[in-house]
Amino acid sequence: MRTEYCRNISTKFLLKKVCLCGWIEKIKNFGHFLFFYIKDITGLTQIIVKKENIKKFKKIKKLKNGFCVQISGTINKRSKKNINKNIINGDVEVHAKKINILSKSKNIPIDLLKKNKEKNRLKYRYLDLRNENMQKNLIIRSKIIYLIHKFMQKNNFIHIETPIITKSTPEGARDYIIPSRKHIGKFYALPQSPQIFKQLLMISGFDKYYQIAKCFRDEDTRSNRQPEFTQIDIEASFIDEKKIKKISENLINKIFKKFCKIKFKNIKTITYKKSIKKYGTDSPDIRNPLKIIELTKLFKKNYILKKNNNKIIGIYISKKNNLSLKKIKYYKNIIKKYNINKVFFIKILKNINKINIYKNIEINKKIIKKIIKLYNVKENDIIIISITNKKNIYKIFGKIIKKISNDFNLIDKNAYKAIWIKEFPMFKKNKNGKFSTVHHPFTLPKTKSIKKIKKYPNKILSKSYDLIINGKEIGGGSVRINNLKMQKLIFKIINLSKKDQKKKFGFFLNALKYGPPPHSGIALGLDRIMMIITKNLDIKNIIAFPKTSKSSCIMTNAPNKIEKSFLKELYIKTKK
Repeated sequence: MRTEYCRNISTKFLLKKVCLCGWIEKIKNFGHFLFFYIKDITGLTQIIVKKENIKKFKKIKKLKNGFCVQISGTINKRSKKNINKNIINGDVEVHAKKINILSKSKNIPIDLLKKNKEKNRLKYRYLDLRNENMQKNLIIRSKIIYLIHKFMQKNNFIHIETPIITKSTPEGARDYIIPSRKHIGKFYALPQSPQIFKQLLMISGFDKYYQIAKCFRDEDTRSNRQPEFTQIDIEASFIDEKKIKKISENLINKIFKKFCKIKFKNIKTITYKKSIKKYGTDSPDIRNPLKIIELTKLFKKNYILKKNNNKIIGIYISKKNNLSLKKIKYYKNIIKKYNINKVFFIKILKNINKINIYKNIEINKKIIKKIIKLYNVKENDIIIISITNKKNIYKIFGKIIKKISNDFNLIDKNAYKAIWIKEFPMFKKNKNGKFSTVHHPFTLPKTKSIKKIKKYPNKILSKSYDLIINGKEIGGGSVRINNLKMQKLIFKIINLSKKDQKKKFGFFLNALKYGPPPHSGIALGLDRIMMIITKNLDIKNIIAFPKTSKSSCIMTNAPNKIEKSFLKELYIKTKK
C-alpha cells in the first residue's frame, strides 16, 4: 500500500512519485487548499492538497485529525520561509494527487502534541502510543532486547523459557495466584522470578542460561516498579562471582555504548557495610560529590562517645559546592527533626582558632589537623557533624546528602556512574522477631561454618552483589547454594519447618541430591535500564501497556469481576 516511509522523504528525491500511509495531524483548511502532516512510525511529512490537483475536493475537505489515509503525490521542496527545522524532512513536502481514506476517526480525546493527564493517557493508551516519545522509547527497548540476544548467543548462553504458570514458592513478595479448574481447591502462581527453574537448569547441565523473563509480584507500585516487569535473567555453572559480574559489565557496556555513547571503566566494588557508612544507602549515586565521613576514631577519649555508645559522623561539603552558612544551619535543623540534637559544624579557616564548634565537645587543633589531612579538607570547606547513638544515623545522613545535592543541583545529570555493592547481610530480623533473607533463600552465605550460621545468623554475610547505576539498582545476584544441608539450614532459620520445606520446595531439595554444580547468577532489570537510558523518571513511559499506581488498567478495566457461572466451574464461592 505504501512505497515509502515518512523518514525517507527528502530533497534527494525531488519530484519523485510516492505513496504514503498513516494518520493525519495538524490539519489546516484554507478553502481552496489545505495542508496537514501525515504520521507513521518513522515520523512526519507535510502534505499539500490543492483544489486543482485532486478530484472530489469537497470530500477531501472533510478530512480530520486522526483519519487513517493513503496519499499518492510528488515530493517538492518547501520555500525558505516554510521550512520546519523541528523535523528531519522539514525542507520538503508532498503535493497530493490522490487521497484514499482508509478509515475515519472521531475527535481524538487526547492531545498528542502536549502533556496529558496520566488517567487520560492510560485510558486511551492506544492513542497515547502514537506520541513520538512513546514510540521512540519502545523502539529503543526493542533494539536493546535484540542486542541482548545477540550478545548472549555470541557468549554461548542458551535462551530457555521457564514456566509462567507454576507453583507458589515464597521468594520475598506476594504471589499472583490462578485457580485450577481441574484440581479443585488448588492454585497455580505467576513467577516472581525464574529463580528455582534456572537453578534446576544448572543441575540439568545447561551451564549457560539466559532469558528475557516476565516476572510478577503482587506488591505496591512505585515510579520504578510495576506488578509485572521484565528482567534479563542470567545463570551459569562452574564460575564464581567475579566472572558473572564481568559478563554483566560487558553486557551493560554494550548497551550503554550503543545508546548513550559511554563505557563504564573499572567499575568499583564496595561492601554493603561500607556503602551504608559512606553514602547512607545500599544504592548510592556516586555522582554525588557529598559523602558521609566517619570521625568517631578521632574522638576516642571524649566522654560524649563513652556515654550511651555514641558515634560521631559528618558530611564534608567543599566550598566548590557554594553552600552558605545560612543554608548549613537550615540542614542542621532538618537533621534535628530526626531527634538528633547534637548537630554542629566546623568551617575550616586559615586561623584554626576561628572555628564554629559545638561547645560541649573537645575539639583541638590536633584533631582538626587530623580531619584536614584525612579528608583533604581545604580552606572554607565545611563539615556538618552529628553526635548520636542512633543505629540509623547513616541512613538519615544519606537522605540529607541526597537532599542537599538535589537542592543545589550538585549532580551532573548527563553523567553515568556505576558501582557494585557486595556482601549484603544474609538475614534481617522482622518486627515479629523472626528472620527472613535479605536477597532470597538460595543465596550462599559467605561462611561455610554451619555452627556460625546457627549461632549468629544476624552477623552472617552473603555472597551477593547488586549493580547500581546513577543511584538506581539495575541488577542483583548471588552465588547460589549447591549443598542440600546448607539449603535446609537456611530454610530452617527463616522459620520454614521440615513439613513446609517439603511442601513448598520438596522438588527443589530433591534435585539438590543429584550432584548440583557450583553456580552463580544475576537478574538485570530491563525496565530500569530503559529508564536510565531514556532519562525517564516514570516506568510507565517505557512500557507499552502499564498499570496505574493501584495496579489497575484503566484501558481494559482490569482487574474485573468474573461471571458467577465461571467461578462456579472453579469451585470458588462468592458472597450472596
